[in-house]
Amino acid sequence: MRVWEGYQKGINLGGWFSQCDYSKDRFENFIKEDDIAKIVEWGLDHVRVPVDYNLVEAEDGSYMETGFAYIDRIIDWCGKYGINMILDLHKTYGYSFDVGEKESGFFFEEAYQERFYKLWEEFSRRYGKYRDRVAFELLNEITDQAYAEKWREVSATCIERIRAIAPTTYIVIGSYWNNHVTAVKDLQDPVDEYIIYNFHCYDPVIVTHQGAYWVQGMPLDFRFNYKQTYAEYCKEFDRMFPDLWGGFHPNVPDLDAVIGPEFFEQIFAPAIQVAKERNVPLYCGEYGVIELAAPEDILAWFTDINSVFVKYGIGRAAWSYKEMDYDISGEHLKGVIDELKKVL
Repeated sequence: MRVWEGYQKGINLGGWFSQCDYSKDRFENFIKEDDIAKIVEWGLDHVRVPVDYNLVEAEDGSYMETGFAYIDRIIDWCGKYGINMILDLHKTYGYSFDVGEKESGFFFEEAYQERFYKLWEEFSRRYGKYRDRVAFELLNEITDQAYAEKWREVSATCIERIRAIAPTTYIVIGSYWNNHVTAVKDLQDPVDEYIIYNFHCYDPVIVTHQGAYWVQGMPLDFRFNYKQTYAEYCKEFDRMFPDLWGGFHPNVPDLDAVIGPEFFEQIFAPAIQVAKERNVPLYCGEYGVIELAAPEDILAWFTDINSVFVKYGIGRAAWSYKEMDYDISGEHLKGVIDELKKVL
């Protein structure tokens, strides 16, 4: 399995150009140049920048130069501080991973798909020249497995259209179940050496999403410490989420053992095998623990998962630099941030 050099240790700039109020104040002030300097001081080599289509597209599909100017600015900042960047289309016209956005129809409407292709052609014309430090991520978190076949078709067409303009820009692509690692196997074979397989990891969900208001069936007051036995995990999963895909039933010899890096070794193994067979770099575009968790548990979780990333050369970007319920630069992590920065 190849290693994606320059994209091994990163962080997301979530909530800036996506999942936000789309105000001028947000775009201009949520992330500043000093934040990029700070991220570089942390020892990270790239940022993932989620962007929604409506930053740069009007409702009729016409392009807005004001939106592209914000992207231009972050690209310039990254160039100034010597850090790489992933331009992640977090939401396209007719599709969002968040049902609350009420964006739908993308996988059924050719007009929406064509708009998606044209936007990526526009990104390619503008940013393909930065191929040595800017990568493209086609679309964030395909949700339903039922979309898998259509997504393979749409993404293949999009890659072809990008390649006509930006033949050697790295392209990041993820699969269904919100980029779950178990879905990597169903990605299409890479068309060239510049394709990157992407997944997200928020496992075990009862740790990373404890008390999360947006998770159906999750009590707001639920708390669960990370370093518990597999038996305790299984008990809580079966109680709270009996029908959850990707449920917690690890194939471990001793259920009384305390969870550790071997859990991530196990769930990553099939994706690692696929990446080896196809000689494709593997990348984790999002991973993190909700700020409601104990700081010591957040540090322990990051330490364990990152040990596996490092072992296999899997690049990654933590979610998220600021706010977004996963605030890595927040006050709640003040006591562990120095140690956390070492393992990001």
